[in-house]
Amino acid sequence: MRVKRVISVALAGTAVLTPAAACSSSGGGASPAGEATQPVASPSSSPAPPPEHPFTGQPVAGRKPVLAVKIENTAAGKPQLGLRSADLVFVEQVEGGLTRLMAIFSSKLPAKVGPVRSARISDLHLLPMFGKPALAYSGVQSKMIPLVQAASLFDVSDSAQPGAYFRQPGRVAPYNLFADTKKLLAGAPKATKARDIGFTFGDAPDGGTPRKSFTVKYPAARFTFTWSEDAKRWLVAQDGKPDKAAEGGQLGAPTIVVQYAKTTRSEFHDFTGSYTPLIQSTGTGRAVVLRDGKAYKAKWSRSSEKQGTTFTTESGDPMPFSRGQVWIVLAAPKPVQP
Repeated sequence: MRVKRVISVALAGTAVLTPAAACSSSGGGASPAGEATQPVASPSSSPAPPPEHPFTGQPVAGRKPVLAVKIENTAAGKPQLGLRSADLVFVEQVEGGLTRLMAIFSSKLPAKVGPVRSARISDLHLLPMFGKPALAYSGVQSKMIPLVQAASLFDVSDSAQPGAYFRQPGRVAPYNLFADTKKLLAGAPKATKARDIGFTFGDAPDGGTPRKSFTVKYPAARFTFTWSEDAKRWLVAQDGKPDKAAEGGQLGAPTIVVQYAKTTRSEFHDFTGSYTPLIQSTGTGRAVVLRDGKAYKAKWSRSSEKQGTTFTTESGDPMPFSRGQVWIVLAAPKPVQP
């Protein structure tokens, strides 16, 4: 009986000591059999911030394919749908001294976009910086067809991907052609994902001239960008009227880049006989960068069409943009008459 009692006491002691032994393992002791030691994170360590999107400078989980869409920019085609979701918006001069937009989507994709209009020769010189993106448009001049076919892009026009397009009720042709963005990208499964195009994002540099507004004139169009301290954006107005979005609110962006680029007459014309401008988007030139209620004199440089465009301050340092949507207004140093 005494032997049995001693064994019982010994077993009981073991049961009491086992939890203590388990606790002591966190202090460097051996782990109990059958248990894996878990690493303990240092209190001072913190997860690395997510990478920035190369088009907006905003955090992004991953990079997605690039979709470019040609969008009408006259009063007959407004309000436009989907522009508020664009990463970049290019303003280009077209025939008659008017302008047309090319919206670049990647980090966000609106369900619908439009009105979708025809492409221009300048687009084919801008798009190679994005690799081989998808381009949505509604036709080109007949002489341009071979150039589009040979260009670095995936054609998701209304003729190549008709199932992605529809006519929006309440609008008149040709300003009623809209597109489903997911269906557009479904037609370009190998479109290049967003990549570095030369932009820098961060705090504003020293200097700059305080500005409440800035105006860019084309022969038949006028843009005014007005700084909103409340919205922290430059609000867009065209021809004296606020540019409203179909989703509601006024179009605008934290950064407006006015890129002065030589503009010449191309070999192409529209059906009225007006020439198609050709924007020289490679080379070097001057620019004005609007951000945080100030205007900064800058320089731009693009060595080849496959390269992006870099912007620097007058002293040669990188010119940082505010994080968010960027408008690139391609303006001739001197207005080119139609």
